[in-house]
Amino acid sequence: MSLSKTIRGKTVHLEQGDITLVEADAIVNAANAELAGGGGVDGAIHRAAGSGVMKELDGIRARIRRCEPGKAVATGAGRLKARYIFHAVGPIWRGGTHGEPEQLGSCYRECLRMAAERDLRSVAFPAISTGVYRYPLDEAAAIALGEITGFFAQASSVEDVRIVLFGSDAFRAFQNALDRQTAS
Repeated sequence: MSLSKTIRGKTVHLEQGDITLVEADAIVNAANAELAGGGGVDGAIHRAAGSGVMKELDGIRARIRRCEPGKAVATGAGRLKARYIFHAVGPIWRGGTHGEPEQLGSCYRECLRMAAERDLRSVAFPAISTGVYRYPLDEAAAIALGEITGFFAQASSVEDVRIVLFGSDAFRAFQNALDRQTAS
């Protein structure tokens, strides 16, 4: 499944598939705060990218120790069809009253900002925090697409944002949120 919409002359693509196979200037990894690799999207990206990415993260961890929720760091992309991986740490869902919406929105803003700073044209995101961190899909989709469409109002090199989703439930949630964003 896939769907594309043009917003302010820029394009949002929703697709169901494997983010490690996507061609983009940057791919976003749903990382953990320790930047130590893990399961789900994080594990798949590390396996596909190769050990060089973890070596870069070792150096970053030596400097910053950990990456707080809502923040992101950049590495090279190893064997992926990208130039960079942006490792964004999403919040663990604790009911939505512990700053989770702001932290999740910050993940998307930080990655889009890093892409613009590097003069990149395309970025591919997973559905950050919706796996083992249990962020509700509908709420996560609304936040993600709100941040992306809001960013499109700014002048930037970023013209193409892909959201690569695992499963039909995630695709439907993001499709509904995109429809709501573009209806107004």
